[in-house]
Amino acid sequence: MPVLAFDVIVKIVTLFLIAMGVLAMFGKLRLPWVSKLTDAKCPGCGRYRIGKGPCPCGKDKGRRS
Repeated sequence: MPVLAFDVIVKIVTLFLIAMGVLAMFGKLRLPWVSKLTDAKCPGCGRYRIGKGPCPCGKDKGRRS
């Protein structure tokens, strides 16, 4: 029985959608290290801090080390 191109495309699309669904389920998980990203924000302006220096806005008085 010959395999039609349509059958192959349907299988590829189905596998792709299943893979996207699995990735979406893992993306909804709450991981323990995700909260570290919110700690890296400046409480004054909300920008992400890179490195250990102060935020350029000068409003990060309540900064955690």
